[in-house]
Amino acid sequence: MESLKLNLNKDFRRLYARGHSYVHPAVVSYIIPNNRKIIRYGITTGKKIGCAVMRNRARRLIEAAARECFKNMNSQGADIVFVARSRTVSVKSTDIKIALEQHFKAEGLLP
Repeated sequence: MESLKLNLNKDFRRLYARGHSYVHPAVVSYIIPNNRKIIRYGITTGKKIGCAVMRNRARRLIEAAARECFKNMNSQGADIVFVARSRTVSVKSTDIKIALEQHFKAEGLLP
């Protein structure tokens, strides 16, 4: 399924306010289904994660895991924001992928 990145602050705020949140020790997901048949996603990493190198690593791990999950998604679209947590940099991308699959199944995006 095709995916685009979210860049606008208003989109992130909308997802924080209205989205369904799913929590894992490594990542938090905010999800809202949309009618666009396309996945739009954004990743946030705060300064609590560490220096810029650690924040970039966390983003890369989440993005790699998300891309793998997007391949198996239903044709329904969604807006998603992933929030990195302090454990994100210390886990493997396969662990993050398992967590994201659980989040997407709970939302009904994965079969």
